[in-house]
Amino acid sequence: MSDRVVLAYSGGLDTSVAISWIAKETGSEVVAVAIDLGQGGEDMSAIRQRALDCGAVEAIVVDARDEFADEYCLPTIQANAMYQGQYPLVSAISRPLIVKHLVEAAKFHNATTVSHGCTGKGNDQVRFEVGIGALAPDLEVIAPVRDYAWTREKAIAFAEENKLPINVTKKSPFSIDQNVWGRAVETGFLEDLWNAPTKDVYDYTADPTVNFEAPDEVIITFEKGVPVAIDGKPVSVLQAIEEMNTRAGRQGVGRLDMVEDRLVGIKSREIYEAPGAIALITAHQALEAVTVERELARYKRQVEQRWGELAYDGLWYSPLKRALDAFMQDTQQNVTGDIRMVLHGGSAVVNGRRSERSLYDFNLATYDEGDTFDQSLAKGFVQIHGLSSKVAARRDLS
Repeated sequence: MSDRVVLAYSGGLDTSVAISWIAKETGSEVVAVAIDLGQGGEDMSAIRQRALDCGAVEAIVVDARDEFADEYCLPTIQANAMYQGQYPLVSAISRPLIVKHLVEAAKFHNATTVSHGCTGKGNDQVRFEVGIGALAPDLEVIAPVRDYAWTREKAIAFAEENKLPINVTKKSPFSIDQNVWGRAVETGFLEDLWNAPTKDVYDYTADPTVNFEAPDEVIITFEKGVPVAIDGKPVSVLQAIEEMNTRAGRQGVGRLDMVEDRLVGIKSREIYEAPGAIALITAHQALEAVTVERELARYKRQVEQRWGELAYDGLWYSPLKRALDAFMQDTQQNVTGDIRMVLHGGSAVVNGRRSERSLYDFNLATYDEGDTFDQSLAKGFVQIHGLSSKVAARRDLS
């Protein structure tokens, strides 16, 4: 049997051309692996058939929607992970899952090499190759688009010369990556930072002004940091994301327009739509504010930033990320309760919280009758708390 190469297959021009190109250049058989992450669009069976028609000896379609929601999106919710304080890692958290299935397919098919369609300017090449190195250090990697300077024109010419069954006449002005967690849009006229996004940029979200007269109030229930019900109806994590995508998206929630610091050192203008992600993270943060002790919450906010950076930087399978995962999981033991929020005009605003694990004590918090807080203790606390600063000030001002 010939050597085999396992290819991360999207069904698009570059990875379709890669099947035939790899076979011709290396003499290897190509196994195409397509992963369903809830991206919608073209039917996965059609994508599988296209891979076969382009010369793959085997084409595998993996329905990983629940796996993605449970093992990648959920930890992102629990970490309140927002790269640069905004981006809920839409593409970043999908890559390690794709890598996992590439490695599994390589082992099953006795392949020595895996391949991807990433360019040399983006983050995904890092996420793929560092992830592969962490899970299967002996696998080789081929990256045709990056390593052989493919352009769209070269790919089209190769497809035409080799009579590949690919429709290359339609070209989007944007580069788009999407899954159930969100949608990422870049390139085209968006590369001019002064250009505002046009309506055709968006797909997961409606114009925030469209349903302005009809706000949507929703109650999200969590158990130990896991969303388990919406408006009292039990849901899986995937169902929670899907429903909030619909409801928050209808209200224009989750639109992001940001200049992002890529790992490779480039600043890039990105448009994101992540209605379900933003709504669920917002609700989760609000419930943690009620149920997580102050010092733990303070420290967790520092860890959240580092966790998000590791995920963004392609270090999902690193020792530090695994250790931080254990910390995050422990912080969720009391994150149980209900969050009520209003989805309206592009915003998800929390307006109600309740939990049997709440640390909020009404009698300590109230300024009205029934106040049990002993204010006489505060004077000494303030004096001791500021003592070191006061002593230093006496020295420095003398």
